[in-house]
Amino acid sequence: MSYTIQAQIRTEIGKGSSRRLRHANKVPAVIYGPGKEPMVIVFDQKDIINIQANADFYTSDVTLVVDGKDVKVRAKAMQRHAFKPLIEHADFMFV
Repeated sequence: MSYTIQAQIRTEIGKGSSRRLRHANKVPAVIYGPGKEPMVIVFDQKDIINIQANADFYTSDVTLVVDGKDVKVRAKAMQRHAFKPLIEHADFMFV
């Protein structure tokens, strides 16, 4: 199964801006990989909360549409809230 998530490049980085994003129901994330510059992105909580519950989400390629460009990635890590059903941060790796 293929997954697609709409994302935007983050302009502000740091703890304070990440907290503001989380309060606005956004998920801060990073895409990294060998030979490429890391990208800091943000996407809506509603876009990932349901699809990350599928087991094959972590083993299949995910397409992130970052400012109109398709980027193929694979989910590496998800940081979840301690007791709420929320994703606090996501790490993706370039494919």
